[in-house]
Amino acid sequence: MAEGTIYKLPLVFEPQPEGGYTVTCPILPELITEGDTIAEALENVKDALLAIVETCQDLQRPLPATLQQIALDRSVPFWVETAVAV
Repeated sequence: MAEGTIYKLPLVFEPQPEGGYTVTCPILPELITEGDTIAEALENVKDALLAIVETCQDLQRPLPATLQQIALDRSVPFWVETAVAV
């Protein structure tokens, strides 16, 4: 994943009875991860997405067209949607 590149994707955080969360992505069925907290699960999403992007590159397979890649210009404002637990 190139530095300054971000991917916009929907995530589903499913609370687990034993605690923590399982995270999936409707547009990337191969993205499945977990974490004890939302923050940890989100960090694990980054690792899982990086592995998927690298695998697609290695196999010369395109990423799904529904996965939006955005070039991040840190000198201008950008939009991010997230859930914040308070």
